[in-house]
Amino acid sequence: MIEFILEGEFIPLIQLLKATDLVSSGGEAQMVVLDGMVKYNGVTDYRKRLKVRKGDIIEFNNQKIKVI
Repeated sequence: MIEFILEGEFIPLIQLLKATDLVSSGGEAQMVVLDGMVKYNGVTDYRKRLKVRKGDIIEFNNQKIKVI
C-alpha cells in the first residue's frame, strides 16, 4: 500500500494518480478514471475532479493509496 501524505485540505484524484506515479500523465489519469478503473473508498468512481481527503483509499491497477 502506498501512503500519501496530504498537505492541505484535499488533492484532486487526477493529481493524486500522477503524484504517486501510477500514471505518467494527466491525460492518462483522466482516461483510467473515465474507463472505471479507479475505486474511491471501495466504489468505482468516474469523477475526474473528485476531491480526495485524509482517510480516503484509492485503488487502481492492483495498488492501494491511503491518504494520510
